[in-house]
Amino acid sequence: MRENDVMTSSDEGGDLPWNPQRQRSSNERLLLDRLRAEGPASRAQLARDTGLSKPTVSSALASLEAAGLVREAGTMTPERGRAAVLYAPDPTAGYALGIDIGRAWLRIALADLDGTVVARSEVRNHARTSASMADLVVTSAHRLVEGSGVDADKVAQAVVGTPGVYDAEKRRVRYAQHLPGWGRPGLFDQMRDRLGIPLAVRNDANLAALGEYTFGIGAGSRLFVYVMIGTGLGMGVVSEGQPFTGAHGGAGEIGFLPWPGGRQPDTLEDAVSGDAVVAAARSLGMAGTLTAKDVFDAARAGTPAAVKAVRLEGERIAHTVAVVAAVLDPDLVVLGGGVGHSADLLLRPVRETLRALTPLRPKVARSSLGEDAVLLGAVATALGTARDVAFERRTAH
Repeated sequence: MRENDVMTSSDEGGDLPWNPQRQRSSNERLLLDRLRAEGPASRAQLARDTGLSKPTVSSALASLEAAGLVREAGTMTPERGRAAVLYAPDPTAGYALGIDIGRAWLRIALADLDGTVVARSEVRNHARTSASMADLVVTSAHRLVEGSGVDADKVAQAVVGTPGVYDAEKRRVRYAQHLPGWGRPGLFDQMRDRLGIPLAVRNDANLAALGEYTFGIGAGSRLFVYVMIGTGLGMGVVSEGQPFTGAHGGAGEIGFLPWPGGRQPDTLEDAVSGDAVVAAARSLGMAGTLTAKDVFDAARAGTPAAVKAVRLEGERIAHTVAVVAAVLDPDLVVLGGGVGHSADLLLRPVRETLRALTPLRPKVARSSLGEDAVLLGAVATALGTARDVAFERRTAH
């Protein structure tokens, strides 16, 4: 056995005494993490990469294969010698459920341990009470899993994205102003019990940022900011690949910032949101039943009042980005959410105004994931726990 085949208790992050079972577990996890990070590999390659002996690698792979965590993934024929079997993680060893609760739509996705979405659904959210919305979430999630053909027992973790900040101590969501009753204590505990799956609650803007970082344009950014502009205004921050949420989960709640001047609009959310676009269009002469989408569509058609309203929104977004740049110094700011999806009209006024406001000018771009950002962020978050659970369950085999 090589020197690296033996690990101390400190390598495991605890003070428990070393024993053969813990050592085998450490070796198996080391190999599984290597395969997940770098792709399929042979026994010899794994031994070279990890420093474990070939017999140790063979034993650990056999145990992982018996537990359904790895599988053969083809062969590799070197220039000299015999063909070598390649091993890869088995993505069907567990599943993760992502849930995006929006004011208009409920989106749900089921993904395997590779992060591949195997089933998804979108349901119009007609719920008007917290109880009916919770019921819609539970019913829709059960229906999706049942229709996917996946064994429900293999769904190891669910993550739900919601406006507001989840207070784990009081078991409730705070600041979800656009979802009446959503802050009722114990609501998510009831959802968790009815789902029958471990459920974590995360802020939707933070999840959107993580989704964009993991699957979209934010990949590789050192410090990445996602500005979600829709019914409300929020921001998610990813630093060195990890979400930054602050001391109490409120980091990124920029909608509460006061708007300069102390007059209408009063807060940044009043100035930068879908409602703000509509209000600006009305003040400029547009009439009738309007949504932010109507205003953007009219701007694309050249309607003067709509064009001016959209430009005003872009200028206000630039002020938002200027504040973010001064406080966080991100290398990339992505615009998302319902209003952010119209970045084709917004980016020019944002960039022009930003140049006039500040010398701190991060790259500003539109979301590449569009409406899927929160959902995929929920999936990415759930995957980390689902992979851990699948590994811990291997002892049952």
